[in-house]
Amino acid sequence: MQGLTLSELHAAYKQGLLRPSGVLEQALEHASLSPAGVFICLLTERAKQEAQASDRRWKQGAPLGPLDGVPVVWKDLFDVQGVSTTAGSELRRHAPPALKDAFAVQALTNAGVVNLGKTGLSEFAYSGLGMNPHYGTPPNPLSQDGVRAPGGSSSGSAVAVSSGIAALGMGTDTGGSVRIPAAFQGLVGYRPSSQRLNKSGVYSLSRTLDDIGPIARTVDDCALVDALLRGQKPSPVVPIPSGALRIAVPTNLVFDAAEPEVLECFSTLMQCLKNAGINIEQRRMPVLDELQRLTELHGTITAAEAYQRHKEIVDGPDASRIDRRVLARLQRGRSMSALDLQVLMDRRVRMQTELREMLDGAWLLMPTVVHVAPLVAPLDADDKKFNQMNLRTLRNTSIGNFFDLCGISLPMGIGKANMPLGVLVSGPSGSDEALFCAAAAVAHCLK
Repeated sequence: MQGLTLSELHAAYKQGLLRPSGVLEQALEHASLSPAGVFICLLTERAKQEAQASDRRWKQGAPLGPLDGVPVVWKDLFDVQGVSTTAGSELRRHAPPALKDAFAVQALTNAGVVNLGKTGLSEFAYSGLGMNPHYGTPPNPLSQDGVRAPGGSSSGSAVAVSSGIAALGMGTDTGGSVRIPAAFQGLVGYRPSSQRLNKSGVYSLSRTLDDIGPIARTVDDCALVDALLRGQKPSPVVPIPSGALRIAVPTNLVFDAAEPEVLECFSTLMQCLKNAGINIEQRRMPVLDELQRLTELHGTITAAEAYQRHKEIVDGPDASRIDRRVLARLQRGRSMSALDLQVLMDRRVRMQTELREMLDGAWLLMPTVVHVAPLVAPLDADDKKFNQMNLRTLRNTSIGNFFDLCGISLPMGIGKANMPLGVLVSGPSGSDEALFCAAAAVAHCLK
């Protein structure tokens, strides 16, 4: 199964080349040998029962659909019946078991998936790097020169996919937590428009900015999962014709502090898009500078809502048991006023309209992250360096959450230390269907 897309795995089942229980057996063996932090728990008995049921359906020629028998992993923010939802925190290691599956877990279970396990993450999902001192930081499996960050906060889900354990990883994205690990590991990550997917049964960080989304190998895979999560019949993704595709590239903010290899890969992609006849518009977007100033003056929506969500712990006797770097971020929300949050919320509505009008039907294109996955050891040793790197990592993707842009991170090429780079295609809220088609067109130019 290693490296197969969802459609390739479906075809292998259909042709009798593989069977779900056999794929699960290999996945469980591989998962049991995976480094600390990839999995928080395996759902072995449930997965075996689901795989055997899928075997029977395939044998009868009656699979439930394109995900029948596909091994899936869930970031440990999603409730799974009978299992604690830890949110990557030591304080929740023995939390009461969930009484029922999260909506998304149940939806994909109804589609026939095999629920392999729950995966590691940054504590409370509050970091873009994926480091966790309680359960372990899963090493980026593509690194050849030491332990590099997997990207966060959906770290374990991405590692499970990139290392071939699972065909699909489900994560959450509040500031880039699906798209960043996808970029760091050469995968495709999709952040939907707000309210597009049902988030019930998912442990929250920021009720305004949280979203859920898949990490997979292709745009088609992400579109397929999106359809099934919404109870829709999947349809093929048809790339937008080159002559009808307009791309807008900001000249401000999104390239600041970019590694040379990022600029080189992005420039090469731009030339490929131009050669394909795609219209590219490069221009300054003042609304991005305004967002930066707004953040400096008033903080962030995530900080305010994350502090409110975890106030009792942050202000209580167990605060010292939280990852010190996560605790510092949570405490920043304490100093924000009600006025700060109200200003952010009010400006957000106006700025979303401004950006939509500025794009005028074009798709926003930028590097997902302006650097490759960093080495973990220097960040573990220096909290200031960690914080600087974390903010730099989250900068471009967090634009999408603030403006409620649906976005897809695609593998863009290879950067420093032979590590993957990602490019982010984004569009206004509600343009998800067309986004898949635009991202497919860009992906075609990347081949």
